[in-house]
Amino acid sequence: MKKPKGSKDDKSEEQIDLENLPKHIAIIMDGNGRWARNKFLPRTAGHITGAEKVRDAVEACLDLNVPFLTLYAFSKENWKRPKKEVETLMQLLSKYLKKETAELDKNGVKINIIGDIEELPESVKLELKKSIEKTKDNTSLTFNLALNYGSRQEIVKAFKDMHLDIEQGKLDIDDVDENTISDYLYTKGQPDPDLIIRTSGEERISNFLLYQIAYSEFDFIDVLWPDFKKEDLYQSIIKFQKRTRRYGGI
Repeated sequence: MKKPKGSKDDKSEEQIDLENLPKHIAIIMDGNGRWARNKFLPRTAGHITGAEKVRDAVEACLDLNVPFLTLYAFSKENWKRPKKEVETLMQLLSKYLKKETAELDKNGVKINIIGDIEELPESVKLELKKSIEKTKDNTSLTFNLALNYGSRQEIVKAFKDMHLDIEQGKLDIDDVDENTISDYLYTKGQPDPDLIIRTSGEERISNFLLYQIAYSEFDFIDVLWPDFKKEDLYQSIIKFQKRTRRYGGI
């Protein structure tokens, strides 16, 4: 999976300032259905091709030493899709984990899940737990898969958990601040995303990391996810590096 350090994939990678990299990149992988429709294929074909593009995103982050990558793989709202499509997505997830976990582990990738996996099929949960256990000590890249994830639901869960800890005397309400709330989210201990990328040209957040993206930079690109390449991620990083992040200051 991983190219030797110092290798160059294309001209764009050479333009990247390695001293000014985002620590955390999050991607809303959108456009599988439209890609399939444009090619007169079933929607499932878009998801199959899209799953193969996960490798490009992971490899690019490994090549650049970006320490955190989050991919929005399946939302709480995605259960509303046709049953056959949901079944295909679950099968693809299991297939991906079986096929890629050993290689991810070899390259120092830690697989982490954000979202409520208890609602996922038992076969998928089993593969997830095996992959998480196998890669838990890796440090090159933390690879967050957002599965059965919704940011509003995440925030509700965080508030309930905080309330319970306050009731049990584990937390003093006067000590609650922004950092406390962050510690009750799925991304506890991780830096907030510096860069959010959404493919397909749509310009919305879709209930994704609403608390964590307060100061993120956004790049909405016209590429459909099955057409996504490393070059597209490099271009997003280059645009990110040309921006001045003021965090409300001058």
